[in-house]
Amino acid sequence: MSVATAATPRTVASVARDYVSLLKLRIVALLDVTAVGVMLPAAHGHPRPAAVAAVVIGLTCGAGGAHAINMWFDRDIDAQMSRTRGRPLPAGRIPPWHALALGIGLNVVAFAVLWAGANVLAAVLDLVGALIYVFVYTIWLKRSTPQNIVIGGAAGAVPPLVGWAAAAGNLDATALALFGVIFFWTPPHFWALAQVIKSDYARANIPMLPVVAGLGSAKRQSVVYAVLTAAVSVVPFLTGSAGEIYLAGAIVLGIGLVGITVLDLRGKRWTRRLFAYSLVYVALLFALFAVSPFLP
Repeated sequence: MSVATAATPRTVASVARDYVSLLKLRIVALLDVTAVGVMLPAAHGHPRPAAVAAVVIGLTCGAGGAHAINMWFDRDIDAQMSRTRGRPLPAGRIPPWHALALGIGLNVVAFAVLWAGANVLAAVLDLVGALIYVFVYTIWLKRSTPQNIVIGGAAGAVPPLVGWAAAAGNLDATALALFGVIFFWTPPHFWALAQVIKSDYARANIPMLPVVAGLGSAKRQSVVYAVLTAAVSVVPFLTGSAGEIYLAGAIVLGIGLVGITVLDLRGKRWTRRLFAYSLVYVALLFALFAVSPFLP
């Protein structure tokens, strides 16, 4: 940072943007979709508005807070990666302890909101997801094993459980299947991104699978996880929580996911397409499940 840049006063808006960026709200929005999307079927089409609001607010605070703690812990490797070195902490625009304090504070708020507006089960599940993301993925697995995202990815699969628990007050086979959808979907989704920015992870000495085992291994394993994702996605029909239209949509979306991972076995251009389609896949699948109580 130049002397001129350091001396330039920052506006309140730019400072606020930096703090908000710690929360990774684009990722949080997708997590909110998977949580809220299960609430209509879980409550047979009539979830309590207070519970829906609690899930949106609580999950946003919980996941956003976990992301802030992640950025606090990972600020050293973020400084080495071209994709992340401009973030507020490695760039020196925010004191590191601010991110840690923000993350802890937001998770306290999340627990309180979910307990008050939904129930203690939803609050505990949200906290468990944050703890897995911070302690299991960020602190333990990310820097130690190429299977980091497979195991640590369980954190991102918790939101459907939170939504289901908030609406129904319990968990059942359908809720666990939706957890499985996100759990199995995460490796092909994340490894697609890791292949695109492989050099960044190599520079930071992060053992992502494409770096350690090569692109071929990552692509082949992605096919396996895509098949598992598609298979688990039909369980809500088998449990009676969704009808035939959901089943048809899940099959079509699943064929698309498996097909694009197979195409990704050859040619780099398909990796970016897999990453993009995986986002569309999970958004459409959970949206279709959300409206399933009103469909045949």
